[in-house]
Amino acid sequence: MDGIHLHFTVRASFSLLLLILLQTSTEAQICSAPGRVKFPENNTVDAVVANISVQPGVSIAFTSPPTSPDYPFRLDGHQLIATRVLDYETAKDHVVQITCRDSTNFKLDIIIIVLVTNLNDNPPVFAQSSFSVNVSELSPKGKCVDHFSASDADGETLYYELKPASDLFKLRSTTVPDLLVEKPLDYDKVKNVQLILYAQDTPLDAVNPGPSFTASTTIEVTIIDVDNRSPWFQPCTEHEMGGALICQSSGYTGRVVLNEQEAGVLPLKPGPLYAVDGDNGIKEEITYSILSGNGDGLFAINPSTGNISMLKPADVLGTISLTVLAAQKNNSYQFATTTVTISVQVKSLHRPKFQESQYESVITGVGDVAMDPKSKEPLRIVAIDDDYTATGGLNPHITYSIKGSSDFSIINGYLFMTKDLPEETLSLQVVARDTTNDESASAQLVVEVKAAIVPSGGYGLTDLAAVGATLGVLLFICLVVIAVLVCNMRKGKADWRKIYETSMFRSSLGQGSGGQKEGIQYTNEAFQNDEDGDSTGSSSPTRGSVVAAEEPQKAAGASLIYETTTQKSSLPLHAILDDNTSQAGSDKSDNEKEVKPILTKERRMDEGYKSVWFKEDIDPDAKEEVVIIPDSRESDSEEEVEEQPSSSREEDEDDDNPRIKTSRVMFNDADVDSGLGEKMEDPAEDSGDEEMLTSDL
Repeated sequence: MDGIHLHFTVRASFSLLLLILLQTSTEAQICSAPGRVKFPENNTVDAVVANISVQPGVSIAFTSPPTSPDYPFRLDGHQLIATRVLDYETAKDHVVQITCRDSTNFKLDIIIIVLVTNLNDNPPVFAQSSFSVNVSELSPKGKCVDHFSASDADGETLYYELKPASDLFKLRSTTVPDLLVEKPLDYDKVKNVQLILYAQDTPLDAVNPGPSFTASTTIEVTIIDVDNRSPWFQPCTEHEMGGALICQSSGYTGRVVLNEQEAGVLPLKPGPLYAVDGDNGIKEEITYSILSGNGDGLFAINPSTGNISMLKPADVLGTISLTVLAAQKNNSYQFATTTVTISVQVKSLHRPKFQESQYESVITGVGDVAMDPKSKEPLRIVAIDDDYTATGGLNPHITYSIKGSSDFSIINGYLFMTKDLPEETLSLQVVARDTTNDESASAQLVVEVKAAIVPSGGYGLTDLAAVGATLGVLLFICLVVIAVLVCNMRKGKADWRKIYETSMFRSSLGQGSGGQKEGIQYTNEAFQNDEDGDSTGSSSPTRGSVVAAEEPQKAAGASLIYETTTQKSSLPLHAILDDNTSQAGSDKSDNEKEVKPILTKERRMDEGYKSVWFKEDIDPDAKEEVVIIPDSRESDSEEEVEEQPSSSREEDEDDDNPRIKTSRVMFNDADVDSGLGEKMEDPAEDSGDEEMLTSDL
């Protein structure tokens, strides 16, 4: 039964809904209007909100006449009109009820919902025009300092930006205005940071954002100093190490006299001993104490001021090093140490003094030494100290300076000008100070600044051009000379190459070490162009060949040809051919004019001499003769000489010019490379043998 009842109920409900829809459709025929209408805010008055469709004879009116004069709508014919400006921020929607009535008095109620659309017409707003926040200098990177957001009545998403851009702080993102620490902070470097935060209701990088509104606020960030630094002795030099700032002190120095007690506060350099808290924003009180170096109890230190005083005199020469501790009074973990070096010296009996009470000088330019106008010599400023009698009063610890002026410098007592000055006369004061005890002396210094005298008629562009041209010509001449020398060197190298090739050729034809080698000819090209055509061996370019050795078999049966060097000799070649009989008959006294054959490195052009040069000098008085055998091109002439009849030879023997007795010279291959000609045997002892001579070409 329950199932049947449920089925009936669903069917009945569906039928009822269908009837209502049919009735509504029938009724809608007299008037109709959109159920929802979107209408923008900030509209103009009397703007049409919606149009109502009605059948002829149908009238429309508000179901409930508006009682308020601020009612935003009115009906004008078949149109719904806005009577005032609508504001989305005041009311986001409006419900309008209208009744349609026809001539039969049938009415139909319709509802129009006017949805006011939002427009970007309101700027963002910050809660305050400025904010102040504090942040510790030890805040880690990424720590959130505070949140600074703005509101927008339009409900738009806001975008934020910091200006000017800071390297210490940043925003979490463009839409989340959390201020974060970007890098470690340092109170001593930056104590306050002012930032301006901007809020915009359109994206920051939008090209055509349409209506856009912005707002801004100022953020004052104060960095709080934290006690994270130890005391710093003054003066000190600041250094940054890995982001941390440290201040390094070079220590203090002082002097005391042997066996004398210094009264009052001990003077120190570079100043009195004191320290300050490294955290300038805290400035903790500092206490002082001597850690070491005061074993004899000579000194005492004031714990509040750091002043050192002397309790008793020092009786030993030397240096005393005190280690002084400075610590924060409320935080002893923050401390620092420094060294006080005290020199115990012998008392000075004499102060430095200048040799002159006043010095006068003339100086012409920067870097020039000042001159004494009287002696015309460089001015020497010297102060003496009678405590240094062993060095003639010269104290090596004295330094010189010009009081109140940096335009001059004194080096080893000589005055120099350090920058250009106009011509004028200056009155200065020179100070000599003993660096061991700070004793000083002063003297007057008169400096006359003069312009350097430049000779008249200085060099112009034309003169410089002439000098340049002259130098160019000289350079060209030098290059030509170098080229000539190079050519000569190459030509000499070619001559040596010929000698080397001849030596190699001769070596290639050599026999064993036990016998002489076949005839190898060495041509002396110096005689090829000899003007004396009648001399022996000068008739052709190859007549000057020197035979080093002949085969033993040929040497026994053949005659050797000698070149008899004579003054203006005109004998033909066959006249000087040699054999055993002619050699035996040639031993005559040298009663006639003596002819001296010469072996030398230089060509002899003297009248009556014919010379041969072989790299090494040979004694001109050795009376040694060189055997010159014509080369292959003269073989025919040699045969003719050998075939001469004996009568011709006999005529030669009876000639009025007898042959001068000379020793014969041969060359063997062992001496080719020695550069020497050596006589092997005296002809007086062995007239039948040949004299052996070695020579290197």
